Amino acid sequence: MDKRLELFERLLNIMDELRDKCPWDKKQTFESLRHLTIEETYELADAIIEKNPDEIKNELGDLLLHIIFYAKIGSETGAFDIVDVLQNICDKLISRHPHIFGDTKVTSDEEVKSNWEKIKMKQGCNRVLSGVPKSLPAMVKAYRIQEKARGVGFDWEKPFQVWDKVQEELNELRNIAEIDNSDKDIEAEFGDLLFALINYARFINVNPENALEKTNRKFIKRFEYLEKQVKDKGKDMKKMSLKEMDVFWNEAKNNE
Repeated sequence: MDKRLELFERLLNIMDELRDKCPWDKKQTFESLRHLTIEETYELADAIIEKNPDEIKNELGDLLLHIIFYAKIGSETGAFDIVDVLQNICDKLISRHPHIFGDTKVTSDEEVKSNWEKIKMKQGCNRVLSGVPKSLPAMVKAYRIQEKARGVGFDWEKPFQVWDKVQEELNELRNIAEIDNSDKDIEAEFGDLLFALINYARFINVNPENALEKTNRKFIKRFEYLEKQVKDKGKDMKKMSLKEMDVFWNEAKNNE
């Protein structure tokens, strides 16, 4: 037997035994597993950002276990089982890649994405943005909304057009923030600016979520260096000036 099939069958059998004998596994439901699945997804995302192949491998295994777990629970109610899950994804991949499994010709990945959205519409998904999960983090959601709109041709043509929009939104935010206005208006303008920046990131082939997370980690690393240096020198950060702290901050930058 193919090693892949052998191990997949082994995992299915392990899941059957856990569901039958383990007190914790026996009581789990779709709802109780949901937050754990989200956590595992973020752990995988962390491993990817850290470029840690061993951790990526481990986290993929954890996610695969969750898929098997959900399929097992579904089989117990007769709603679906792992065969249905596999059959569904196989059929979906074939139907949405006619350039591989059919006669459609494409010349770029953008055409592939555009065809994907058009095929989804033909298959009954009558709203372009309906496939964007409501619970996605706002930045990821904005990026996906823009990608899906692009898939049906609703998009800017050139990066400079998007940058002009960023500048426009930045000026609007600055103007409204400098006058005595409501927090609600400022929040709305700030949201518009973020949406425009995410759009620009997409045009210059930058994933904004990844970019911001890397900046977060860079800031944490530098700040922790600053904290250590302050502590080692017996100083109190709260009593230091920004200029004094900048010395250690710049050291951290130079060390990179």
